[in-house]
Amino acid sequence: MNIRKEESLYIVSNLFTVLIFLILVSCQSRPEAESIDRYALVNRHNISIEKCDPMTPLSVGNGNFAFTTDITGLQTFFKKYEKGIPLGTMSNWGWHSVPNREDFERSETYNLWKVDGRKVPYEDQLRTSPRAIEAANYFRSNPHRLHLGIIRLKITKSDGKEIGIDDVQNPNQKLNLWKGEIESEFEIEGESVKVQVFVHPEKDLVSARIESPLIKSQQLSVEWLFPYGAPIHTHPGYDFSSPEKHSSNLDTTSDSSAIIRRELDSTTYYTGITWTGNAGLGKTGEHKFLLTPNTDQQSFEFSCLFSPSTIESKLPDFKETKENNLKQWEEFWMTGGAIDFSECTDPRAKELERRTVLSQYLTKINGSGNLPPQETGLTFNSWFGKFHLEMIWWHSAHYYNWQRSGYVEDQLSYYSDIFEQAKEFTRLQGYDGVRWPKMAGPDGFNSPSSVGSYLIWQQPHLIYLAEQQYQSNPTDEVLRKYAEMVFETADFMADFAVYDDSSDTYQLKPPLIPAQEHWNRETTENPPFELAYWHWGLSTARKWKKRLNQNFDEKWEKVRTHLINPVSADNVYLGIGNAPDSYTNPENMRDHPMVLGTYGMLPLWNKVDTAIMHNTLKTVMERWSWEHTWGWDYPMVAMCATRLNEPEIALNALLMDVQKNTFLKNGHNYQDDRLKIYLPGNGGFLKAIALMCAGWDGCDTQNPGFPKNGKWNVKWENLNPDF
Repeated sequence: MNIRKEESLYIVSNLFTVLIFLILVSCQSRPEAESIDRYALVNRHNISIEKCDPMTPLSVGNGNFAFTTDITGLQTFFKKYEKGIPLGTMSNWGWHSVPNREDFERSETYNLWKVDGRKVPYEDQLRTSPRAIEAANYFRSNPHRLHLGIIRLKITKSDGKEIGIDDVQNPNQKLNLWKGEIESEFEIEGESVKVQVFVHPEKDLVSARIESPLIKSQQLSVEWLFPYGAPIHTHPGYDFSSPEKHSSNLDTTSDSSAIIRRELDSTTYYTGITWTGNAGLGKTGEHKFLLTPNTDQQSFEFSCLFSPSTIESKLPDFKETKENNLKQWEEFWMTGGAIDFSECTDPRAKELERRTVLSQYLTKINGSGNLPPQETGLTFNSWFGKFHLEMIWWHSAHYYNWQRSGYVEDQLSYYSDIFEQAKEFTRLQGYDGVRWPKMAGPDGFNSPSSVGSYLIWQQPHLIYLAEQQYQSNPTDEVLRKYAEMVFETADFMADFAVYDDSSDTYQLKPPLIPAQEHWNRETTENPPFELAYWHWGLSTARKWKKRLNQNFDEKWEKVRTHLINPVSADNVYLGIGNAPDSYTNPENMRDHPMVLGTYGMLPLWNKVDTAIMHNTLKTVMERWSWEHTWGWDYPMVAMCATRLNEPEIALNALLMDVQKNTFLKNGHNYQDDRLKIYLPGNGGFLKAIALMCAGWDGCDTQNPGFPKNGKWNVKWENLNPDF
């Protein structure tokens, strides 16, 4: 007995020693990941411009206000840039409407559709009577986002003539991403000019420092030009040809400041200007003001604040703006996610990193404010400056993955603001719950459209974004904050679905247009992405009921558990449920290949067969008309490929060499001559690259979007996996 006991103790002791050794070895073989040198990561993608290129203006901003500059650092040659990317001075509060002199009513835009025996009104752009068409066009173009004013250098040459773009010699302009600073240097007739520009992190304020011998010779001033609004689809947002329609007057002046009052019909706003050093500001035209520094200096600074209300407090000067800006940008880059491709040997890695860094910067300055972003951000107008709520997913759903959910929280306040109004229109249509508009301005009214009014895929976005807020901060406070909107959204989704007796299924029926917008609103039914999103949205709303200890909604349960299966033929999923020629008719292989969003944007639905989806992915890659796509289609395909364990296809999609997937030197996603920048492409890229690194809930593969061939040593930190 004693021998056996000693032997047992010896064995246990040795096992314990071995266990400790294995634990130590295990710990040593999995060292804590080295933190990324974020300063080096960001700064290796700073932008340098050495010639005037209207396709490469640089911007500074804070998400609610942005200022875009030409090669001089201000907006000196704004007319030159109209044919490229226009130079905007835009805010989230700056909107304008032309007077409704014809007393149009929104009801004049309604197109009535028979649904379940009732007439359902849709705000339609294509109507039969001339007045109805005019009414639709009026409400579509108003309100429109307003260009708040041009700020430009006015420089004269030795002969007294004002400079042209060809007189700018040896230009060198830099955007320092880490600082949020634009620094421009150039020469005029051999004399140097240096301009530094910042935007205040919390105010609609631009601040600049200008150094030049031309100040002493009184050849350099700063000029403000104020425009009327432009209700034009794609446009810089200004109209300088209608001076009689608005007013610009000096409200107050002093030795170092001035306030200009602007009135455009029902829109009033103020422009406050302060400066350091001796200078004088005067009105030189009906909507022109000139700030001229005295000859006893070679540098001066100014700050310019745009405000919808009277300016009463002292404005931050250049030094204060710079210091606050540097602090804010360093905090931005040092927190949230980061991805470092510097140790990858695949030649595509450098471009991936460039797009990743620049897209973070551009989405921050254009789309992190208190309204959903417009597709061209705060740079210039598209769709009259309005935002598309089906695009908020592509603009802002990445913030959760990058641990920056606070930006989405601000945008969700817009849904709260328009909630009652949206419910009222939903009741007018005869549905339960709340139906969210598609294309809207700050007033929340849907813009009449023969396409947009019939889209439905913006509906579950509210649930998706609210769920991200909960995952970021899983508290009862978050649940209570968004619960009503989540549940009312689910109520509409359940009520919109149509029960089919013959198949015992719920279906999505006309009139509707799916995310692949070319399908006919009168005949389209059961698009696969919308079906999957309906299921995910209702299932997530159900989770919210459980979290709040509330009973499940029986109607939601019936709909989500009896949704019709996505339709497939020849081992591929069809673009819509009643389109057997999805992949044989070239007309059906254009626009968004949204069928891939079914398993890519969304997690796997148990009614989706991954083998069929895998074949659908390959069919789309081989046959799709890529020249007729949009910038967010490539990240959508990449996400589907990543979830299907096809990392090489994911990379090929994300970096596909087609025009609509072009990322310019300044980081903007170029589409075509009309739409020269497209921020959903940047937001979509960030969403996809996060998924390719951090995966999704239940994914046990490290960096699932990158081939395991030894060339992709991708380092990342602070990324949340996707749903």
